[in-house]
Amino acid sequence: MPKPHILVTRAVFPEIIEKLKLHFEVEANTDDVEWQGEELVRRLQGKQGAFTTGGVKIDAAVLAGCPELKICANMAVGYNNFDIEAMTRHGVMATNAPDVLTETTADFGFALLMATARRVTESEHFLRRGEWKTWRYDMFAGSDVHGSTLGILGMGRIGQGIARRGALGFGMKVIYHNRSRLDAGIEAELKADYVSKEALLKSADHLVLVLPYSPSSHHAIGAAELRQMKPTATLINIARGGIVDDAALAAALRERTISAAGLDVFEGEPSVHPELLTVPNVVLTPHIASATIPTRLAMANLAADNLISFLGGKGPLTPIVPVAPAIAASK
Repeated sequence: MPKPHILVTRAVFPEIIEKLKLHFEVEANTDDVEWQGEELVRRLQGKQGAFTTGGVKIDAAVLAGCPELKICANMAVGYNNFDIEAMTRHGVMATNAPDVLTETTADFGFALLMATARRVTESEHFLRRGEWKTWRYDMFAGSDVHGSTLGILGMGRIGQGIARRGALGFGMKVIYHNRSRLDAGIEAELKADYVSKEALLKSADHLVLVLPYSPSSHHAIGAAELRQMKPTATLINIARGGIVDDAALAAALRERTISAAGLDVFEGEPSVHPELLTVPNVVLTPHIASATIPTRLAMANLAADNLISFLGGKGPLTPIVPVAPAIAASK
């Protein structure tokens, strides 16, 4: 029986390619060129599966040109690169890679929080410029993390990981807002109190964003929300670009509406709003919250396993839309 054909849309660990070749005829993007639009459609011709990353857009136009495509397996927990409605309409399975990056991403979120609160980037730049000549009582004095109020917007797996680190490791008071309130037992375990979004903004010393991107969460933090925060507060975004209005945030940082921000994600990334590059009170990282070798390898393995399981007739391991297998199986 001939092997199904798949496309690996970006460069990935060589051992993942070898694993996939045991099951499929594989076209791999070894040059790591960003294929989009017409070029992506051309590469997908005759392919039943695609191994994708978060920057590879699978939309209605791509799907219309790829009638043989049955599954796209994302090497990411987020999937705003997928038009889920169009994929469902075309009978194309969508999978992601949840769980395997939870703790690593929570680690990084807390690292970014601490770097922002304690002005690590500002002070390093100061030192590297050769400006450190003497000690001052207020030199790069930042905000305490221990004992402060940690606010979390979006309390899924990663948000809960942030809460555990804050409450149990740093004695922080944890408050959160989510679309739905957590079970009382989970709240007790995390020492977390549910509050309204308005109360979250007004009370948090450090606000961490961990909510998924959707049209309803677009610019969930804009100028109005930033004005509700404490002038001493920090804002951390490890969720998705577009959740924060980056232009409004740059203005708030310049005007000291809030004290500082730490950002791992951006609107229109890899482009970064130019104003964010001119303010000193922001820590910027290039979407690396899950970037450890063990975690990225686990993400790649899960994406590969979704392709192997689904195209092998056993169904997906981590479908994004649970009802999709029925329509995808009918292709």
